[in-house]
Amino acid sequence: MKYKISGDNLQVANVSLAKNDIVNAEAGAMVYKSGNVTIDTETKGAGKAFKRILTGESLFLTKFKSVGGSGIVGFGGKIPGKIKVFQLKKGQHIIAEKGAYLCSDSTIDIDLKTVKKVGAALFGGEGIFLQKISGPGTVLLHAAGDLIEYNLKKCERLDVDTSHLVAFEPTVDYDIRRVGGIKTTVFGGEGLFLAQMTGPGKVILQSMTKQMLMGPRTSGGTTHSNMGRNQAAGSVLGGVLRGISH
Repeated sequence: MKYKISGDNLQVANVSLAKNDIVNAEAGAMVYKSGNVTIDTETKGAGKAFKRILTGESLFLTKFKSVGGSGIVGFGGKIPGKIKVFQLKKGQHIIAEKGAYLCSDSTIDIDLKTVKKVGAALFGGEGIFLQKISGPGTVLLHAAGDLIEYNLKKCERLDVDTSHLVAFEPTVDYDIRRVGGIKTTVFGGEGLFLAQMTGPGKVILQSMTKQMLMGPRTSGGTTHSNMGRNQAAGSVLGGVLRGISH
């Protein structure tokens, strides 16, 4: 795939296609295209379509093909943010959060990655299912806000708010750990659980989240994410007070 990334925090991927070249993209990601580029949809089978729904993507992939000569297509994310490019060899893969996929070569395979650890499955902000994206080929992911990358050494650990996780290499161990005790849970403002990423391998984070950028706010300026945390805190406090009263 020949591409050029334009913009700063509102990035667009400008993809150049030779005659009969094909590029796949998430539904709704196209910003523009040349007139000779055709658009089609595909599911790659009922099983793949169902897995795409589980990982937060749309039912169909959109397929763009340049007919009769070279062409161009522009792809952008649905929220402000940056684009991360991965060049994957045959047999190489990455693990990505739900909804991170933007576009790729037609040779790229997108499959379901099931979280095996109970803690990560039950309490991870990304849920039980992540995306396994395999080569060969080029794949572009979209993140909210700016990108932050860490190369973890063996046994080195990074604790991350689960909603800020974009992707990581398969060598990185992914689990969820509880943050502190009741006091931290109620007043810390960081939620109940963090993603525990243990090296070796690369971890890619986003500075913002979709909830921060898109979530409606209450009159007091509180996002739905914070409302959830406040409700959780209220439940904990309620339980403590009920215990004292008895």
